Amino acid sequence: MDRTMAMEKKPETAIEEQVLETIKPSGEEKKRLSIIVDELLEKADVAAGKMGIEKTKTMLVGSAARGTWISGTHDLDIFISFPEETSREELESSGLLIARELAKDAEAFEERYAEHPYLNMRYRGFDVDVVPCFAVGSASNIKSAVDRTPFHNRFVKEKINSLQDDVLILKQFMKGTGVYGSELRTRGFSGYLTELLVIHYGSFREVIAHACEWKPGIVIDLLGHGSVKHEEPLVVVDPTDPRRNVAAALSIDKFALFIEVCRSYVDKPSVEFFFPKAQNPLTDEEILNILQERKSSFIAIVFETPNVVEDVLYPQLDKMEASVRALLEQHEFTVINTGTWAGEDSVVLLELLSSTLPIVKKHPGPPVWVRSHAQGFKSKYEGSDETFSLYIENGNYVADIKRKFPTAKELLEEKLATCSMGKQLTETVKEGYQILENEQLCNIEDKNFRTFLRKWKKK
Repeated sequence: MDRTMAMEKKPETAIEEQVLETIKPSGEEKKRLSIIVDELLEKADVAAGKMGIEKTKTMLVGSAARGTWISGTHDLDIFISFPEETSREELESSGLLIARELAKDAEAFEERYAEHPYLNMRYRGFDVDVVPCFAVGSASNIKSAVDRTPFHNRFVKEKINSLQDDVLILKQFMKGTGVYGSELRTRGFSGYLTELLVIHYGSFREVIAHACEWKPGIVIDLLGHGSVKHEEPLVVVDPTDPRRNVAAALSIDKFALFIEVCRSYVDKPSVEFFFPKAQNPLTDEEILNILQERKSSFIAIVFETPNVVEDVLYPQLDKMEASVRALLEQHEFTVINTGTWAGEDSVVLLELLSSTLPIVKKHPGPPVWVRSHAQGFKSKYEGSDETFSLYIENGNYVADIKRKFPTAKELLEEKLATCSMGKQLTETVKEGYQILENEQLCNIEDKNFRTFLRKWKKK
């Protein structure tokens, strides 16, 4: 009987069971996490008592608290909740005092700054964030962004029932297909959003099936709150704060990519959706083959990556990418593709139809009968060393003049500093940058950059 059932098992069921077996924390792993959490919570409460800091409550939040963490991801979020009437100054100073007490036994730690200071530490093999927050009455009345998290915690724990395994499988599917993570580098699905999707649809398989039919503008409202108007492609009304879209960080491209991979998985299930094969960095020969096959022009702007957090770096890289593209197009270069990458150095990469334009540039002027403007145009260009020819076309003066920037490299060397790119990138680029063209891409030896270049390789 068991053998017959096994033979009839759908391939996707076997795949998902295999994935779950790999990613679900073992009993021993759960026990170790629980011991560490209890230890940290007790130390925080003792520290607060010794310091005379009253009415604080320390809690574990996030996926570790909700049973939706993947094996091997040893991340803990410890929140220190202060009464709502606490001043921000007191929350920041007292929160850090308690966090520093915890960090005395850490292998390493650093204080970080988001909306307010918090502490990150490496503690007995776990990556721990110790975050102060306000104990507000509802998620609609938050005093800082992190105040919502305890409400998210409570809602998911109440509603998740026996769906934790489905959340784990969906998270791994999203990780494997490159759409997981709401940070600005990825602009994909957050852990909380993943949990809400499973709660709403009822299983991993149902999320996948429904996503195959998604279109921009879909609204998921678990508690029927009704939604304020949102412009994002997917709207998931936060059940703890109806004004907020949990999917606000999700980009249109990651939304579309998720639809595509869900359809592909339904058509042909494979474990590679969850655990894709590692991509090898391109060799010099492969890079040169890309250039030969595409017959386009590549330009890379390379500079040292500033020492800022990713959520500051990547928006500035995006801003720079858009601004450089606009500059090139303003000067009549046709941009085919762009991309950004960051490691020790950062790269803004542009693929152009051609990085060289003719020396001659057609410059249209006013109609001949608009006398004052026509005479001014004619006197400026007639006989100028910069003018090839001056003539009338369709009633307008036209001057064929010398192009100021016939190559994209010359344009960027002259005008890059005028591009919008954010404070830190502006300062970094001022200190120095390189412009590499075509074969010079081989000068960048970083393996991760060479893997990034696979975006342009023929599949």
